Amino acid sequence: MNKESNKYTLIYASVMVIIVAVGLAFTSESLKDLQKKNEDIDKMRQILRAVNVESTAKDADEKFAEIIDSTFVINAKGELVDRDAFAIDMKKEQKKKNEDDRAYPVFVAKINGENYFVMAMRGTGLWGPIWGYISVSKDKNTVYGSDFSHEGETPGLGAEIATPKFSSEFKGKHLFVDGEFKSIAVVKAGKSVEGQDFVDGISGGTITSKGVDAMLFSSLEVYRVWLSKE
Repeated sequence: MNKESNKYTLIYASVMVIIVAVGLAFTSESLKDLQKKNEDIDKMRQILRAVNVESTAKDADEKFAEIIDSTFVINAKGELVDRDAFAIDMKKEQKKKNEDDRAYPVFVAKINGENYFVMAMRGTGLWGPIWGYISVSKDKNTVYGSDFSHEGETPGLGAEIATPKFSSEFKGKHLFVDGEFKSIAVVKAGKSVEGQDFVDGISGGTITSKGVDAMLFSSLEVYRVWLSKE
């Protein structure tokens, strides 16, 4: 075949595209289990940070098994749902049109003989999704710890929600005031809000801070019925 012909060029290009596509597909499939494992490890570390326990990629599995005593899943009515708590994808749950079909995970951590309940959160920041976990003490009201993550908030500004400095502000705050669910407000530094507990937002990260504020209320409100139960 004439290597200078258009036919040769077309066949050669087609064959190369097929080879590259097959190679990429094989690589993606080969790495799928490793990617899933890394995602699971990252999720474990986030949940552990929500109860003030630090871990590494190497020991997260072991610490998670040691600290997380049990898990369960509820719906917005506070009823138990037969689902795997760790497998719950909050992004997918929020997309379900029927709220009654949505499921919410609860992770029960046992630390020094005390139970702490970890709940999942998901919302929207300035540039994309934000999410996190927050734990409460056995009174189901007092925050014990929290952890926040983001997909693409601005470094040095909105991305500061992922720092211990920000998450530590929530410890000791309350979700209910006089028996009424209020959530925790995120306000501009130096400002205050009446009738509920609050923390300072990120300086220069106003939209991200508002996103966290909205996420806290919308995500934790669905746990309200369960949190209110004795």
